[in-house]
Amino acid sequence: MFIIHPIRTLKGLILFGPAKATLRSIIIVLSMFAASHAYAQMPTPGGDAKDKPATSAADPLGRSTPLGMVSGFLGAAAEQNYERAAEYLDLRSERNPWGPSLARQLQRVLDQGGYVYSRLALSDDPAGNQNDNLMPNQERFGGVRTAKGNVDLIAERVEINGAMIWLVSAKTIADLPDLSRSVVSSLLDRVLPDGLRDYYVAGAPIGHWLAIVVLAFLAYGFVWCVTTLAWCAAFRTHNHFKESRIKRVLLASARPIRLFFAGIVLWVATILTGVSIVARQQLSGYTELLGWVTLAWIAWRVVDASGEFATERMTMRGRLSMLSAVAFLKRGIKVAIVVFAVIAGLNALGFNVTTGLAALGIGGIAIALGAQKTVEHLVGSLTIVADQPIRVGDMCRFDKTQGTVEDIGMRSTRIRTLDRTLVTVPNGNLAALAIENFSRRDKFWFHPMLDLRYETTADQMRAFLAGAQRLLKDHPKVDPDPARVRLIGFGESALRVEVFAYVKARHNDEFLEIQEELTLSLMDLVEDAGTGFASATPTIYLAQDRGGGSLGGTNDKP
Repeated sequence: MFIIHPIRTLKGLILFGPAKATLRSIIIVLSMFAASHAYAQMPTPGGDAKDKPATSAADPLGRSTPLGMVSGFLGAAAEQNYERAAEYLDLRSERNPWGPSLARQLQRVLDQGGYVYSRLALSDDPAGNQNDNLMPNQERFGGVRTAKGNVDLIAERVEINGAMIWLVSAKTIADLPDLSRSVVSSLLDRVLPDGLRDYYVAGAPIGHWLAIVVLAFLAYGFVWCVTTLAWCAAFRTHNHFKESRIKRVLLASARPIRLFFAGIVLWVATILTGVSIVARQQLSGYTELLGWVTLAWIAWRVVDASGEFATERMTMRGRLSMLSAVAFLKRGIKVAIVVFAVIAGLNALGFNVTTGLAALGIGGIAIALGAQKTVEHLVGSLTIVADQPIRVGDMCRFDKTQGTVEDIGMRSTRIRTLDRTLVTVPNGNLAALAIENFSRRDKFWFHPMLDLRYETTADQMRAFLAGAQRLLKDHPKVDPDPARVRLIGFGESALRVEVFAYVKARHNDEFLEIQEELTLSLMDLVEDAGTGFASATPTIYLAQDRGGGSLGGTNDKP
C-alpha cells in the first residue's frame, strides 16, 4: 500500500556517473530540501496549511477524513504545538491535561520506530477505506516496529458535538506507554551532537535533514554497486542476454531504475536510523511528485528502446510499411505517459484531480468545439497510419506539392519538396486529398512517342519497327507483357511511332539509367534503317510530280 512512499527522495539521488556523482547529488539534494521546506509552508488548495491542515466543511481542523487527521497532527507536531496536536487524539477517556504529553509521546514513537502511510495511501473519503478488513469506523494509518513485530496505528471515526471526525483511536492512545518503552533511542539521537539535535528547521532537527542527504548518497551508491554487479554477471554469463531486447531496455532505463530502488533503500534507511517523522512526511508531496516523474522517465526510456528494436526488426524483415505505424504508436504512448505523470503529480501535491476532471467534463462541449480541428487532424493521423497511403521516405505528389515524406506526426506530416523546402500539411487535410505515391510503383512506364520524317519509306519503317520490337523483347529489364512498337498514324508533319513498355526497376535512378540505354538504342535503330527524326523547324519542299507538271508547295514539319 505504501510502496509509493519510498520514491519520495528519489530526485535527491540523481547521479549521472561515478566521477560527477558527489557534486551533482549535493546540489540536487539541497534543492530538494529547500523545495520541500517551501512545500511544507504552502497552503493546500482551499486553505492555509497552518490553520487548516485539510479542507473540511464539517470540521475546522480537517479531521473529517483520515488524510486530514494525519496531515493536521503532523502539521501541529512540526510547529511543536502539542496543544493543537492533542485535538487529533481520542482523549474522551483521558484527562485533558495529559493531551499534549500524549501527543508528544506519539511523535516520539513515530520518530524512533514508526511510519505513517503516504498521502496517496491514506483515504480522503469521509467514510474511510471500507476494504481494509477493519471495522467500518476504523482506519489503519501507519505502524510501529517493535521486538514482537509491527503494531498497527488505528484511527477511529467518532461523533463529537454532532460532527463525525477521525481521531487517533483510544486503543492506540492506550498502547502508547508500552510502545514508548519498546522503542529505544534512535541511531541518529545517539550519534548526533546536541547542536544538531536541538536546533529545529521546518519542524525537525537540522541533523535529521543532513542525515537524509548523507543517506541519499549511501543509498544510491549501494544500489549502483548492486545493479552494476548484477547486470555484469547476467550479461557476461548468459550469452542470450548480450544482444537481447532485455539488455537494451535495461541499459536505456538504468538511471531511473537505480533512482527508483535507491528511493526504496533510502525510505527503509530513514526508518531504521530514526529520522524524524516530521522530516519524512514534510518531504512527501515534493518527493512523490518526483517519484511519478521517475516512473514516467522509466516508461519513456522503455518505449524508446522498444521502438528502436521494433524499427530494426521491421527493417530487417523488409516491412517498411510498418515504420510509420511504429513511430506514431511511440508518440501516442509518450503523450499518454506525460498526461498520466501530470495527473499523478498534481494528485501527489494535494490537488483534487477528480474535481478538475469533472470541471473539464462540464465544459467538455466548449472544449470539443474549440478542439474540433485538432480532433480532425488526429483522426486524419490514424487514417494515414492505418491505410498507409504514404510512409516516411516515400516520394509522393498531392495537390500541387511533390516531394519526399520526412515525418508523419500526430497532427501533421512534413514533406521535403524538390526545391528542398519543407511543407507541413495537417493530417486532416492530407487524408482528404488524392495522393500519388511514386515510391509504390512496381514497374516504370517507358512510353516515348517518336516522330520520323515523311521521307521514310515503308521498307525503312518495317526495318525500324522490327528492330525496336526485338530490342524490347531481348532487354532483361523490360517486361515482355506488354512490350510493343507500333506505327500509329500520320501526324501533321511526321510519321508517329509509339513505344509502349514497362521497365522493371527498383528505384527511379535505375529506371533513368535503363531509359537512357533504350533511348540511345532506338536512335541507333533509326539511323540503321536509313531514316531520321522529323525536324522541329518548317521545311520547304520543291518537287516534281510523276505527271510531269511542276508543283511548288510548302510543308511545315517539326
